[in-house]
Amino acid sequence: MFDRKSKYSATKLGKFDIFCRNRRAYWSLILFGGLLLLSLAAELIANDKPLAVKYKGEWFFPLFKSYTEQTFGGDFPTEANYKDPFIIQNIQKHGDLWFTFIPYSFNTVDYQLEKPTPSAPDRDHWLGTDDEGRDILARILYGIRLSVVFAFILTTLSSAIGIIIGALQGYIGGKTDIIIQRFMEIWESLPQLFILIIIASVFEPTFWILLFIMLFFSWPALVGVVRAEFLRVRNFEFVKAAQALGVSNTRIMFRHILPNALVASITFIPFIMSESIVALTALDFLGLGLSHEYPSLGDLVRQGKDNLQAPWIGISIFVVLSSLLTMLIFIGEGIRDAFDTRRNR
Repeated sequence: MFDRKSKYSATKLGKFDIFCRNRRAYWSLILFGGLLLLSLAAELIANDKPLAVKYKGEWFFPLFKSYTEQTFGGDFPTEANYKDPFIIQNIQKHGDLWFTFIPYSFNTVDYQLEKPTPSAPDRDHWLGTDDEGRDILARILYGIRLSVVFAFILTTLSSAIGIIIGALQGYIGGKTDIIIQRFMEIWESLPQLFILIIIASVFEPTFWILLFIMLFFSWPALVGVVRAEFLRVRNFEFVKAAQALGVSNTRIMFRHILPNALVASITFIPFIMSESIVALTALDFLGLGLSHEYPSLGDLVRQGKDNLQAPWIGISIFVVLSSLLTMLIFIGEGIRDAFDTRRNR
């Protein structure tokens, strides 16, 4: 028998409820959010500086303030090295110190290794070390934060530019649409890799320089989707009525038509974000991305290729990258289902 109550309840489901019904997307969002929170707090989890030091009855917090060796009974006015056995012994003689869960930062070189680098996983380095003696787990934790933040900023800026240009194309149409389409065809045919090689040979790529360069090539991602939606909606009756009432074109575009285009755009954002992470990793792997001063996941991929005798490097970075990208894809599928009107019914 037809159940009116169950049908009414189904129609009242919100988009988040529909998203949660996709169990893969729901758990991927939880795992991705937890991983992101851990990476954002990387300094409190993996650091070569102690969280707190108690010395001669006074408390010191090296994570938030730099202290010289002379503060802890050393001889030099330089910043204290808390891995120095003399400093550790002197502090423990007059107090104590507490390190983070992983007592290594992404750029900390362990000079007390008893095995040649890259060293296998042990109780000090859970995932081993790379060929420079740096802790892989710490580099992965910092690298996830760098990749996700880079991809988030790049996706936000490129999506904003793409939505604006697509909106202008679809709403104005005519010669404006044709000119921008021809420009995009030329722009997308530019050899991105060669341009990056030229720029990398002239400038040392930093976070913001590389972000600005990749923004040049990533903004067309949403132009076609938004343009098609504006071309479809601009002839609807409510748009014609707004124009007849004298509503400005800007208000019509961004108040009445854009919400319809955002539904399609939002579903693409997780996929664009995953592509940004892959692009950054690939550039770092080829040596065209960030310098060695940054905790790059692509650098770990390169080290895994160069050190086949140390399979723990390649296995670790493969599991991290594949899991990260898989979670983003599942989240994107969940968002797509949530905004699909057929599934909402």
